[in-house]
Parts: sequence; C-alpha cells; structure tokens
Amino acid sequence: MGESSTIISLTEGRFARFEAIRWWDQSLLGDARVLVVGAGALGNEVIKNLSLLGVGRLLIVDMDHIETSNLCRSVLFRDGDQGQPKAVVAARAASTLYPKMQASPLVGNVLSDVGLGYFRWAHVVVGALDNREARVFVNRVCAQVHRPWIDGGIEVLSGIVRGFAAPETACYECTMGQVDWDLLAKRRSCSLLARQAVAEGGTPTTPTTASVIGAIQAQEVVKRLHGMESLSGQGFVFEGLTHNSYQVSYPISPECPWHEPPTPIETMSTWGSQTLLRDVWAWGVERFGGLDAIDLSHELVERLDCPSCGQSQQVLQSIERITEDQAVCEACGCEYVPRFLHSLDGDSALLDMSIRDLGLPDWDIVWVRKGSHAVGLEFLADCPDALVTVPSDSTEE
Repeated sequence: MGESSTIISLTEGRFARFEAIRWWDQSLLGDARVLVVGAGALGNEVIKNLSLLGVGRLLIVDMDHIETSNLCRSVLFRDGDQGQPKAVVAARAASTLYPKMQASPLVGNVLSDVGLGYFRWAHVVVGALDNREARVFVNRVCAQVHRPWIDGGIEVLSGIVRGFAAPETACYECTMGQVDWDLLAKRRSCSLLARQAVAEGGTPTTPTTASVIGAIQAQEVVKRLHGMESLSGQGFVFEGLTHNSYQVSYPISPECPWHEPPTPIETMSTWGSQTLLRDVWAWGVERFGGLDAIDLSHELVERLDCPSCGQSQQVLQSIERITEDQAVCEACGCEYVPRFLHSLDGDSALLDMSIRDLGLPDWDIVWVRKGSHAVGLEFLADCPDALVTVPSDSTEE
C-alpha cells in the first residue's frame, strides 16, 4: 500500500505580490469600474497601469486617431496602429495585458458625445486631458453625478496630479485663477470658424514624465478604491528637472457652484435615446404637480442665425459638431451666430422630439425642475451591453 503524498504548487497567482501587501484587497480592483478620459501619452500610462493592477472594467474615451508623433510617447501603440482610433487600440492593448479585464472604447468628444450615465457608471474617473474646457466639463459632470476624479497634466519634464471629490472637497474650478477663466472665456467667445481654426499643437512632453504622472494617478485610484487617504482637494506637483516635488492643498472657493449636495438622480430603466421629451415633461408634472423646465446636461446649438441677411436654420447639436460649411450662410456668405439651448419650458415645440433628435448623446441625464425641487433622470436603456450593471436605485416608469 503506497504512502499518500501532498502536491505543493510553487506557482504564484497573478496578483500574489499585490496580495502580500497587508491591506491589499484584490477583489476591490477586480470589481472596480474606471472611466479614463483621454488616451494619449498620459492616458496610455494610466490604462497600462490599471490593466496590470487587475482593474475589472475600464471605459476609455478619446476622439483622436493615432499619428506618427504619438508612437514615441504611447506605450500601447505600435507602427501598424496609425490611423486607428486611440480609444479602440488602447482598449485592445489593455485586454492583452490583462485578458480578464473588460476594456471598452468610446470614440468621441467628451464635450459632446459622452452621456452623463457613463460617468455615473464609474466608481472613479481619471482625466488624462490637455485643455481647460474638457477639464471644466469633466469636473462639472463628476460633481453632478457625485463621482471622484483624478486629474493629471504633463509638460516637458514636469507634471501634476490632483484629486477632486466635490462637493466635500475643492474641485477643479476652485483651482482656477482669473487668467484661466479669461483664457476659457476667450476660447468660448470665438466665432464658429475661429474655434475650428485653433490648431491643437499638442503639449511638449516626454514618455518619462507621462510615466511618472500616470503611475501616480493609477496609485491614487488604488488608494481611493481601498478607502485610504488619497489626494482629495489636493495636488502633487512633480518637478522633473530639480526633483523639488511637493504637495498642495486647495481651499473650496466660496464662488464655486459645485459644493452644495448634488441633485438626486433616478435611473429610468426603460427610457433611452428614443424617449420623447414630452414624456419626460409628463413624468415631471406627475412627480411635482407641475414643472418649470427640463434642464439639459449638454449645451446645444439650437439655431444658427445670419446677422447679415437674417436667414436662420435649426441645427440642434453641440457646437463641437458644427462643420465649417455649416458655419457660413449659403445665401450671403456671412458667418452664422449660434443661439444656444440649455433648457426647455412647457411651451417649447422641441418637447415633441426624442432625446437623440434633440442632439443629446446616448445614456445621458436631464434634470426636471419645479421651483427648488429637482431630480435627474438617467436614460439607462442606452447603456451598452458591455457596461450593464444592476443599479441600486432604478425606477420603473
């Protein structure tokens, strides 16, 4: 009769070195949903790190395509990827690094093509952006849906990482000085053609700086998911030239609008892009006994008016989507002036349109309001199958 034997496996699990850390809980990373906005040099590093860390679900937003100049700074891109969408290639590469990760791309402009439901889906939002306008938008949305976000910025050998969790902490707008607001206002006041003519030259930087800042952003995600102390209303400034790096704290600006408790949001499970605004209005009337307005999450251009000949045309789309041909009056050649739309009242003929026909992106949120009472409504039916989660506060109509 043979002796029994015990087989001892000397093979470590994929995350064994992480799990050797006393406080580490790999399941928190495996269950995490992270939205990364921007898939350039900095976004590449964030995505790479989150993949290696074993984050379970990742959504990548970017509107650009890969160019030759991206290849020296972007660890996820290869020569053969040129011309392809950055978000698509980055998501594919992330899945290669960690096959169990569910990495999804969203090719589009965060200012116009990303519904607020995507932000609400995420546990943490990471910004890998290169302009104020996008940062202001992400900051506002994160405050509205009550999600923390981690901003990163790089330039040459230096960079910064900032964590925001409004309304409890200072937010990105709290860090903006008058010069920042003036530059933003100048950009927004540009004519349609001038906005389109602005050259996006890109930020001069190196892959080493992107690597440092992207690593710190990913580490902040880990700490936040574990409920540890992390950058919240604070920033870490990396000075790569001298290594005189330091941490800063930002006070809440008394003028900042994002530090009141956020308006409650309800998930409308069967409402989507084909839902009529008239039905949304009726829901609000039943809820509040009347309604003052439906407030939109995205600024839309309702009409283009010609100041010369008086011709006008309805467009109903984001200003970012207006083409050069659309910007000029066919009758007289004068440049159109946009008329913006932010909300609808009960007399608006636009109530007979669907969410999509109005020009809002899929999986968006609108707010119905009467007096001081308001509630946000999330159109969950637009949620892509790959991102479906079971909401804890869904409402059946």
